[in-house]
Amino acid sequence: MPHSPLPSRRDLLRATGLGLFASSVPAQQAKRPNILFILMDDLGYPSLGCFGNKLVPTPHLDMLAAEGVRFTDAYVAPQCTPTRATLLTGQYTARNRMWHVIPWYGYQTARVEEPPFGESLSRDAFTLAKGMKAAGYATACIGKWHLTANSPDGNYTGLNPQASHYYGFDTVQTPAKSASEQNSGDKAVNRFTDESIAFIEKNKAKPWFLYLAHHSIHRTVAAPEELVKKWSAKGYPTEGLNNATYLAAIEHFDAAIGRLLAALDNLGLRENTAVVFLSDNGGVYRSYLPNPKMPENGAIHLAEGATEFNNAPLRAGKGSSYEGGIRVPMIVRWPGVAKPGYTCTTPVHAVDFMPTFFAMAGAKLPAGYVTDGVDLTPLLNGRGRIASRALFWYMPFYDVRWLATPSAIIREGDYKLIDFFGDYIDEDRHAEYQPVARLELFNLRDDIGERNNLASRMPERAAAMRKKLHAWIRNCGSPVPGLNPNYDPARALNETNRRPG
Repeated sequence: MPHSPLPSRRDLLRATGLGLFASSVPAQQAKRPNILFILMDDLGYPSLGCFGNKLVPTPHLDMLAAEGVRFTDAYVAPQCTPTRATLLTGQYTARNRMWHVIPWYGYQTARVEEPPFGESLSRDAFTLAKGMKAAGYATACIGKWHLTANSPDGNYTGLNPQASHYYGFDTVQTPAKSASEQNSGDKAVNRFTDESIAFIEKNKAKPWFLYLAHHSIHRTVAAPEELVKKWSAKGYPTEGLNNATYLAAIEHFDAAIGRLLAALDNLGLRENTAVVFLSDNGGVYRSYLPNPKMPENGAIHLAEGATEFNNAPLRAGKGSSYEGGIRVPMIVRWPGVAKPGYTCTTPVHAVDFMPTFFAMAGAKLPAGYVTDGVDLTPLLNGRGRIASRALFWYMPFYDVRWLATPSAIIREGDYKLIDFFGDYIDEDRHAEYQPVARLELFNLRDDIGERNNLASRMPERAAAMRKKLHAWIRNCGSPVPGLNPNYDPARALNETNRRPG
């Protein structure tokens, strides 16, 4: 994969006018580092220069990669709520039951029955923030929440200040001045950056954990007007693939992250702060319109909606079981521990952050609490390893805007199996609906674009992986979805917000 050249830290700071940091700490392995966790929204795998983007310069995140570790095989859930629940609980969705975007919607007459899902993160749930707080860390959640619905505790936009302690956070962002803030202007990128810097400065004398969850680059994509005009003047379209607003938004959040990193330098905290950058799911390559017309005869094809950014060489995008929906850019910088400029190809997953951060902070799990991840710190020095393991995904629901039908995934070594439980939508055949179950097996080492289905040529491997996948689902306490007794072919892909009786 092509990479943009990574500038030196001194050259970049000089070029951007940020200046060299005012104070410094000798590089050493920190026993209890501060942790800055930056989560972007809908940012696709090849969106950064250090991951192959040749359209938009991302000098500050490229610098972060040059000073830390770039993970090529980092995975999350394919949509917002499930990834955030996974991050904060350290559990796969099959265990925490938050596999569906909230608030509720469903497909009651589809071919496969959708099992009920968790609609809000419970106040009683153990969270990453609760563990960090118990270990003596100041904790903050600044930005998007999307883990409680129809709740006084918070909503899509943010966690409410009066409820923050229920989830382990000392500090949250100030409430938005208007409901449109998340879809206009710069999507609060600058405000969240300012409030993050204020939290860091206030708590600089003790260890802190900051969960900074941006709304950018989620649709409706927005960016400062002057940057949009800049990219329009370069000839990029106002809508569609690689539009000017989308490219402007990438440039804008990269600059904001640069400002945040410069604040760490100026406060003398750089050497004792682990910075982690991640996206919550793949980018929106192409979306589709829900509630398609269901003809009595002939194939059903879904109509296309928005198109924003191509995730190639990965297949598909947000919401999909393919790599474009679940593989995302990930960078970790921890001076004195993470090897500068190192590229790690070991598959890792969002479930790994709880054990990783707890290992950094000396935090502990409650007795009997099950986490599905592993500590990733041995990977950071470029020499360590973690035990070989399979990774799993559980997505037993429909969301036709992303061509999603009930499925589950297992990745074992280079091989990835997708089990579509009872139907699938074939993007290669103009989003044609197919009311039959399907197994797809890919060798990601040879076929990162997932075009060569090996299931029929390697039936024994496919069967063994499927058996292991189903056993894992049941061991987590979730059902393997079966056919829906209320299936109605004429209304199979009708989405509703009306709950079943």
